[in-house]
Amino acid sequence: MDENTIPTVDVAGVPDPLPAGLVVVDVREDDEWASGHVDGALHIPLSDLAARIDEVPAEGQVLVYCRSGGRSARATAFLQQRGVDAVNLAGGVIAWHQAGRRLV
Repeated sequence: MDENTIPTVDVAGVPDPLPAGLVVVDVREDDEWASGHVDGALHIPLSDLAARIDEVPAEGQVLVYCRSGGRSARATAFLQQRGVDAVNLAGGVIAWHQAGRRLV
């Protein structure tokens, strides 16, 4: 799966508030997570994703983000290959913040 085939959504395409049942996964490192994250997100650093794959629900859609979209694209591809309906957030938390969306 190359970058052109990874399911991706722009911040504008993500409902606000987030729909009930949407799982949001933050694949950034601990210090990045501590600096602000999407409310209710599940924190699994990219380096831990393979070991913690069981924490990601197999049912329903999963929105994956990082700082700018690169690591989350890799995580999305990894999850897709394992049958998870994962979607990458284009621009990551930077785009989220620039769009005026809340971080906690």
